[in-house]
Amino acid sequence: MGCGNDIAGEQIVCMQCELQMPFTNFCLQQDNAVEKRFWGRLPIHAAASTFYFTKGSQLQNMLHALKYKGNKEIGYFLGRQMAVQIKDCDRFRGIDALVPLPLFASREKKRGYNQATVLCEAISDVLQIPVIENAVKRLSATETQTHKSREERWENMEGKFFLEEAALLMHKNILLVDDVITTGATLEACGIELLKAEGAQLSILSLAFAVDE
Repeated sequence: MGCGNDIAGEQIVCMQCELQMPFTNFCLQQDNAVEKRFWGRLPIHAAASTFYFTKGSQLQNMLHALKYKGNKEIGYFLGRQMAVQIKDCDRFRGIDALVPLPLFASREKKRGYNQATVLCEAISDVLQIPVIENAVKRLSATETQTHKSREERWENMEGKFFLEEAALLMHKNILLVDDVITTGATLEACGIELLKAEGAQLSILSLAFAVDE
């Protein structure tokens, strides 16, 4: 899945490609670029992305395979990388529940799965934290956020999520998980709904952070 050669054997990527993956180390940095993206928008305890995302990169190829080619194995590999990054990070200790950013039902049906859920399942396997999928619902599909202003991005996402099972998240330290953070508007809208659960605390983790946004 990385350089395309066959030396990886049964592994998803070869060791050289794995070592060259663009780790951010944001989990160790308070006030990192992801957290700054939510300043004044969403009250979060901590936020991080595991990798930098750039167009044309090997990571983009992996994400494309996960989202559009049915390759869940690459999702499990990437999710484990996310888990290892936060496993010994003090700011991500005490997480009670993993919540994948929901897809609209028709899109998930077409794809066959939610890629954020695949990432959560891998994180759960490593950290032994339960995944809660059904607490929040996505009510409709959204237009692309590209070329929209901050206000337009929020308007595009307003009302797109609904906290259906608040009791599942009451007094829990929630980790909201997604694949790529670009504008952050989608996570912001979902996070606002999650924080309607009584006593809930929110952190955010994405696989990648788009550096060209």
